[in-house]
Parts: sequence; structure tokens; C-alpha cells
Amino acid sequence: RAYSIMAEVSPEDKKEEPSLLEEVLNYDDATIAQVERIQKEIAESSKLVGPLEDLSTLETEYSKDDQIYQAKIQDLMSKYCRLRRTRGDGNCFFRAFAFAYLETLLEDHSDLPRFKDAVVKSKDSLLALGYPSFTLEDFHDTFIEVLESTTKPETTAETLLKTFQDQGTSEYVVCYLRILASGYLQANADFFQAFIEGGRTVKEYCSQEVEPMYRESEHLHITALASALGVNVRVQYMDRGEGGKVNHHDFPEGAPPRIHVLYRPGHYDILYATTSS
Repeated sequence: RAYSIMAEVSPEDKKEEPSLLEEVLNYDDATIAQVERIQKEIAESSKLVGPLEDLSTLETEYSKDDQIYQAKIQDLMSKYCRLRRTRGDGNCFFRAFAFAYLETLLEDHSDLPRFKDAVVKSKDSLLALGYPSFTLEDFHDTFIEVLESTTKPETTAETLLKTFQDQGTSEYVVCYLRILASGYLQANADFFQAFIEGGRTVKEYCSQEVEPMYRESEHLHITALASALGVNVRVQYMDRGEGGKVNHHDFPEGAPPRIHVLYRPGHYDILYATTSS
């Protein structure tokens, strides 16, 4: 079930627009059962974060006669050698971002002090925006614990993978990153308001699209998270657009990427660049 970690609001605000959690609780039993069955099927068919795979495995997912995707896979293989899949539950970008970045710290700790400082300072900024401390601190402390584990000699890519495959820990990490992205958008509301559709305020957009778990990520989510934590991201877009090349976008634009993710309609996985790339 989708849920949201939201700043406290007045009773009047709650009356005007029920929270996502309240809406879910109002579902009839049949709808709830259906949602739970779907989530169970997803959980049983895919891990939260999967093992490394050769990028060529993508070729088998599409018909050999599908010239558009087969050409784009070949183009992707000229730049990348492996991928790591994430569960397609709507949290895939946030989970991919977290794992991909923390995995880089296992080999190179140089960015750790800057990144940790940004995470530590973020808690006070989020509290100032009105997020309740009793929930925020749990998510924050879990994130710091996972981050600090990357400095331990016994932590390897495999142990980090096990951490992210633990449902509770993995969801807490995602929760904190969602709150971070929301906080960044709200702190810079004057700039981002122009990009919000549907006549909503930035705060409304965040409460409906960014904070709720299992909501798919879009351009604003990526921009906010990359900017809030100072981690450059390259997204490779593989869709049915014309041409045999994949298009990429860097967040922020023009910045050398530290992590790479593959976007296929509605889903993100982690990419590993070849040495020459």
C-alpha cells in the first residue's frame, strides 16, 4: 500500500484534501486484497536490488525482430557492460540511486565526508520545514548507519546488497531519500513552481507525488535528489523513440556523472560503465 511521510498539517488542510494513507484506508476489502496480491507477486518475482548481470541479458527480453530495441541495446552495450536490476515497485529510482552511490564508496571514500555532511545537515533543514522529528530521526539514523557501514573493511558489494535486500532497512533508506527530495523542492519552491502541472502548489505536488512510497519518479524527483546530495546522475533513456541510439540526460546538466541508471518506461535499473566510458 502506498504511504507518505508528510509534514504536519492543520485540521483544515486535512479536511480539504485527505492524505494518501486515508484514501488507502477507505478502500473496500476487495480492492485492498487485490493491491496486496499484486505487491506480493512483484515481491516474489524480483528482488529489491538484484545481482550483477551482463548487459547482454537485455537482448533476450525483446524479440529479435524488434529492431528499435535491439539497436538501442547494442548502442547501450558500447558504453556499458553490466547492470543491476531493482524491483519495479515505484521506488526503483530512489533505491537504485542509493545503492549505486553507496557502492561507489566501497572503492573510493573520498566523497564520503562531503556526502555525510550533507546528509547530517539535511535533518535540521527538514525539521525546519515541519517534518515530525519522531519519524524523521528513525529514517535519518538508519540512512547514516548504512552510509557508515561502507567504511568498514568487512563491507563488500555483497554485504551491501544484503542490506538493501532487507525490506525494513531498504524501505527506510528510500523513505529518507523521498523526504530529502521533497524538502529540496519545497525549499526552492519559487523556482520549481513553474514546472508543476495541474494547478498544484509545490507542497501539494510533494505530498502527492514525491513523499508517498511506490510513486514513480520523474524529472523533478531526480533533479531534487541529485541537487540535494550533490551526486551527479546520468539517466540513459531507452524507449521506442526513433533512431537506434539511446539518449541520456545528466543531472545536473553538464556535470560528469558519478552514477548511471537505465530508464525504460516506468522503471529504473543501475548501469555500470565500461572502463573506456
